[in-house]
Amino acid sequence: MSSTSPNSPSTVTFAQFADSWIPEPEPVEAARERAREFGISPASPATGRFLTFLAASVQAQTVVEVGTGTGVSGAALLEGMTPGGVLTSIDTEAEYQRHAREALVSLGHEPSRARLIAGRALDVLPRMSDGAYDVVVVDADRGEYPAMLDQAKRLLRIGGVVAFLGIGEDDMVADPARRDVEAMAVKELAELMRRDADWAATPLAEGNGMLVACLRRRD
Repeated sequence: MSSTSPNSPSTVTFAQFADSWIPEPEPVEAARERAREFGISPASPATGRFLTFLAASVQAQTVVEVGTGTGVSGAALLEGMTPGGVLTSIDTEAEYQRHAREALVSLGHEPSRARLIAGRALDVLPRMSDGAYDVVVVDADRGEYPAMLDQAKRLLRIGGVVAFLGIGEDDMVADPARRDVEAMAVKELAELMRRDADWAATPLAEGNGMLVACLRRRD
């Protein structure tokens, strides 16, 4: 039995272990630092590994990402995708996407593998093809998450997977007293996924919390 006290400063939490388990390449570390400079929260290293796992587990060739940021999560997705797979990433901030492109190219990805679209996701997504995507990842305006679920269901192939990130931030799901717009939207998202038998869904505590679901069938 270890003699180290649970409260000892030397104790490493599992979250810290997960974040440091596989070191990130320098371009991802640089993209993470750039995100902090912009005041945005990039996916944690462990969340990035989960996204890589997710893309690899379904042998993703086509992925939609809502919320490009500076390319941290996009790099993780591309790492798990099949060779030649294409990531379509949407963000309202073209400046973020410029840095994301630099990060992805620095990692050795051909520019053609990342289609970066500057715009509001709910304006862009309806123009994309039905049932043509393997994975949809959403890390953007929490208030739009229920509408994003409708789009994800249309975009995904049967067996495709959607992941909504950041749903546990500031206890917005767990705290019944949270009644602000974002919290109510995330609560609605959780209820929609729970009630819809077309989804095989589960919440995960990773990062700031996420809801992940596989599309089993479509009405």
